[in-house]
Amino acid sequence: MGYRLSKLYTRTGDAGTTGLADGSRVAKDSPRIEAMGAVDELNSCIGVLLAGLTSEALAPVQIALAPVQHRLFDVGGELAIPDALIISADDVAELETLIDEFNAQVPPLKEFILPGGSLLIAQAHLARSVCRRAERRYQTLAAQQAINPQALAYLNRLSDLLFVLARSVARLENTPEVLWQPKPKPAE
Repeated sequence: MGYRLSKLYTRTGDAGTTGLADGSRVAKDSPRIEAMGAVDELNSCIGVLLAGLTSEALAPVQIALAPVQHRLFDVGGELAIPDALIISADDVAELETLIDEFNAQVPPLKEFILPGGSLLIAQAHLARSVCRRAERRYQTLAAQQAINPQALAYLNRLSDLLFVLARSVARLENTPEVLWQPKPKPAE
């Protein structure tokens, strides 16, 4: 593969537009660029989470999550090249398999869970919430332009996977999950 970037600044975006991979230019706040930015932010959150998954006990989570960064880069590629189709139903099915495998290893959910308990658990929940935002931005774009529905489904399943991985990290770290405690009702 040749060099992709030889110069980091081009000055072509100084007027508020940015170039897509097909050569077209769009506003930096267009729904397509908003979706690209949210997917990029999600990929960064997952990178931070992966950087912390260093213990042997957490290896299953690391192994499950590492390929996701590559698929998210593919989602970004689809956004950068209108009409590109990279993410497939097989990619969505892979996430569903992982969700089922990890969910079978955690206790049944009886309470709402808050993001916390450990830094890694909180990072997994942060990635999940950023994933939901990426999904919303992608949906905004889908309301205006044709997109790959499999990429939208991928983001939807990924947020579910990140939730169950947060629970799995808690189990593997032997860290209690932080359960929501509703505000007590006022005494009458």
